[in-house]
This record gives sequence, structure tokens and C-alpha cells, in this order.
Amino acid sequence: MLRGERIGLRARLESDVPVLHEELFDDVLTRSRADSRAWRPTGVGHSPYAVGEPGDDHAAFTVVELATGEVAGEAIVWGIDTHNRMAHLGLAVRPGFRGRGYGTESVRVMCRYVFGIRGFQRVQLETLADNEPMIRAAEGVGFVREALLRRAAWVDGEFLDEVILGLLAEDWTKE
Repeated sequence: MLRGERIGLRARLESDVPVLHEELFDDVLTRSRADSRAWRPTGVGHSPYAVGEPGDDHAAFTVVELATGEVAGEAIVWGIDTHNRMAHLGLAVRPGFRGRGYGTESVRVMCRYVFGIRGFQRVQLETLADNEPMIRAAEGVGFVREALLRRAAWVDGEFLDEVILGLLAEDWTKE
């Protein structure tokens, strides 16, 4: 497990899947705002949170609250490019765990994984331009806004802007 002060990132367990699926996938608006693919109904057996084989192009984690051991959300390092030594980050925090700083701490721990363990030189994340909690979390760790993609995401009947934020290994502050 990768540990922060109050959260840890660990491998996904089968028992995590129903919790993540119910609170992060079955909430159609939340999932639509977090994924560029169209939402489609699916049961827990076909959940995007299902435990799968490890892959060279991604690393999926469950975010756990260290004090209680409860599942607080999911974190993913995806689009891993070992040639260029870069990757993308994704994060979703369960509604009951939002507003506690767990997003910032999860991004910080993912950066430790990407830069300290994997030895990458760049990481980036994409989020909706109105996703202030994610933008604050990323900027709080040192990410810089690099681009605004106008009307790039179709969400709940309208096009929304996306922001790309990036962080280089040389700018990362080890904590």
C-alpha cells in the first residue's frame, strides 16, 4: 500500500467493486462528468471498477481512509507511456468522503508513485473546467494549467470545457 497521512492507495479488492460501482458509476451525472465515454447501464459483474489483470498501460488503486479502512474512492494511473515516461491521473472520491482533502492527498500519493517509483518525467490530468475540487487538488500538488479545450466534453445534454494540467518530475515537490 502507498500511504499518505490519512489515505492509502492499495490494489483493488473484489469487495471494493460494489461500493465503487454504486456510488461512483450508478450516479449517472457523476460518472458522465468523470469519463469521456458515454454512460451505459451495467451490472457490478461488468463494472469499470472490476478487479482485472495488471497491465503495462495502467495501475488501478482503491483509495482507503487509513483511520477506518473504509473505501474512500478510486485512483488510476492510465495511458502509461513507458517510452516517453509519462502518464495520466484519474481520481474519484465517494460523496461521503469529499471535502476532507482526500483528493489532494490522493493526487500527492499518485505523484509519488509516478515519479518516485516508476521514474516518469511527466504526468497530466484532464478534468472539466468547472471541477474546482479536482483543479484545486492538482494545483495544490504543483500541477500547472496547460490548456483549455473548449466545448470538448458532452455532459448531460451540453458541451463543457476541459482543462489539461501537467506536472514535470523536476517541478514535483517530494513530501
